[in-house]
Amino acid sequence: MKNKSSTKTAEARKKRLLSLLEQQGMSIYDHLDKGQFPQFVIPSRSVSNIVYDKKIRQYILGSASAVRSSRNMSQLRSYTQLAWLAFFVNRLVREGKSSTLRDIYYSSQAFSIDFEDQPESDNIIVDLEAVLTSPREEFHIFPEERSSVFGDLTIEYTVPGYEGKRMNLSDHPDGYLIGPSLSSAELVDTSAELVIAIEKGGLFTRFVEEKVHQKFKAIIVDTAGQAPRSTRNLLRRLNSEMGLPVVILADGDVYGEHIAMVIKSGSANAAHLRELTVPDAKWLGVWATDIEKYKLPTIPMTESDIKRIYDLQKDPRYQEGNWKKQLDVFLKLKRKAELEAFSKYGLTNITDKYLPAKLEESKSL
Repeated sequence: MKNKSSTKTAEARKKRLLSLLEQQGMSIYDHLDKGQFPQFVIPSRSVSNIVYDKKIRQYILGSASAVRSSRNMSQLRSYTQLAWLAFFVNRLVREGKSSTLRDIYYSSQAFSIDFEDQPESDNIIVDLEAVLTSPREEFHIFPEERSSVFGDLTIEYTVPGYEGKRMNLSDHPDGYLIGPSLSSAELVDTSAELVIAIEKGGLFTRFVEEKVHQKFKAIIVDTAGQAPRSTRNLLRRLNSEMGLPVVILADGDVYGEHIAMVIKSGSANAAHLRELTVPDAKWLGVWATDIEKYKLPTIPMTESDIKRIYDLQKDPRYQEGNWKKQLDVFLKLKRKAELEAFSKYGLTNITDKYLPAKLEESKSL
């Protein structure tokens, strides 16, 4: 299976992004030439402007926007931070360089741009995403944390110095980190018929050892907990570009259920972005009903766990079907189970028994 269009798509996105950055820069000059104070118009990310779109099955921003003006003294600091970030991102993209969220925070100090702490810096990055309707990964800005991927998938690098070099992701027994170079690579060919996203690094290693990629013709992805956006983007690409169905395994608790939902339909925090979801992804478990069915060892839920259930029950995505049913059962049980709980029945029970049964069950979901 080969995709010849991904390189052209990446170039088109780069060209679009640079054009949008240029428009923002020209807007500043135009305002100054007219004797006006420059400003940014930013789509509002307030709770009241975040709505769930049932048609595309994810949260999106409404039409409300806010103006951040250099005229307003209370906004001047954040306006300057945003203008500097746009300048710095323009340099990253044009020069083909990458940075991390942490590096952006420290780089700002070299330009005498004042951020109180990294969370403030991170928030300005989200503002620029909203202004340009593009994820930070297109800015070449990545988080420090990385997840991993393993399986029969041949990629072709597009990063400078490695253009045209190919690699198969089954070549390294520890898997490959989903970093900037892998995220931007062209997906060339695979014999896989399935993608299995799994929450835990330990289970990811177990799946590699048990040759799950061969037994189930699968590409295995370690989401490292809540999947980083680069990982969610890769899952989407594997689904949309390679035509591979995506299934998700997570801990048997409310947070595991939400990890699956974020992969499937995104999050309110990223409502300003598209193309980070896999709407047809299937959550295999561990379901609350699996805890009873497989008689898994459990631990009591905390007050925080229970509060989280009540919070999700207000979310429209959890108000019907299996998503609602499992939340209700979790609330009834008030207990949770880890993926590792299957070790009670043997180290390979999860791959020998549970996974085949859930894959079969998923055909009717």
